[in-house]
Amino acid sequence: MYTVFSTFDVPPEKSEEVIRIYQNRSRLVDQANGFVNFLLLQNDRRPGELTVQLIFDTKENYLDWARSEDFRRIHELEKKYPDQELASIIPKVSKFKVVAK
Repeated sequence: MYTVFSTFDVPPEKSEEVIRIYQNRSRLVDQANGFVNFLLLQNDRRPGELTVQLIFDTKENYLDWARSEDFRRIHELEKKYPDQELASIIPKVSKFKVVAK
């Protein structure tokens, strides 16, 4: 398995708004080949720190998703979000191969 974490900070007062956006996400990634799971994580001590976790069967499955038209479409929509403070956030992305369960 292969997992990707995208961590970003939003103003704490906007965290609930961002959480609602992800709760109503398009779910296009759910249809991607090899997709396993999506989670949105909120830091227990810093509510403005959010992490998207994606899990795929393989790194190749993830790379296929990251190169797809659906991926581009979703990320273009993010850039057009009306709240420019949120639209300008650049996440820290970390990628991992699962080596034990």
